[in-house]
Amino acid sequence: MNRLLMNLLCFLMVSLVDSSSLSTRFLSITCTVGEQAVLPCSWTPRLRTPASRHIQWQTTVTVFEQWGARRWQAEEYGGRVEVPEEKLGSGDCSLVISDVQIKDTGRYESFMVVDGERAGKTRVFIQAVKLFVFDHKSHQARGPGGDLVLDLVTRHSVRVVFQGRNSSEWSELWMKGDNNSLRLEKDPLKEQLTLKSLQRSDEGTYKVLDEHGLAISTVQLAVQGESPDVRVHGEMENQVSGDAVRSSRSLLPLCFALITSFQIPRLF
Repeated sequence: MNRLLMNLLCFLMVSLVDSSSLSTRFLSITCTVGEQAVLPCSWTPRLRTPASRHIQWQTTVTVFEQWGARRWQAEEYGGRVEVPEEKLGSGDCSLVISDVQIKDTGRYESFMVVDGERAGKTRVFIQAVKLFVFDHKSHQARGPGGDLVLDLVTRHSVRVVFQGRNSSEWSELWMKGDNNSLRLEKDPLKEQLTLKSLQRSDEGTYKVLDEHGLAISTVQLAVQGESPDVRVHGEMENQVSGDAVRSSRSLLPLCFALITSFQIPRLF
């Protein structure tokens, strides 16, 4: 009987959890690193006009909090989050995250803090949003001697690693703060890195990483076509053969004239 009672209690608890999760409004937002993400939120369906507009957004920690002119945000978001004050009064409490990073992936919940019926403050749940952030992926093909421009995407890019086509190991290609070299150059204004004078050995996978070692972008490079030296050599050979043909053609009338000049006296 005790075991039956325990099983019944467990069933009721699971049912309550399932029903509460179904009643929770849940949204999913997907974006790539470096973009701006807007996590939707509207307090009007849940609240009458609050006396003070006090909004909180949190994950496992408090991400952002705003109460009138006072604002606070978690250090790891580094000035990248806000709830526009001009929209908050009309009910829009959406969280705007600029320059999103892979580490920003997670479940976000918003609350309005209001005066309770008794003394003190009460938090009213508004919205749950699941944010998914993915790295950039691309396949590129370049010819030997060409350039590969790697988009670093964001100021949080600190490292570029390379894996050759037939290799299983990763090697470090660039670190933030490195000086330019003959073949590798960081644009002074843009978040771009240029690898010059591509060779067959440059074919493979390039990854741009952030300070946590998370991928910001992944580029698969194929080096195709002939090298400039081979093309120049081929063009020179074609030019020489063409000159020889033209020379032989120009000699034919001269040879014909000489042969004819020897044969004309015999006719007399």
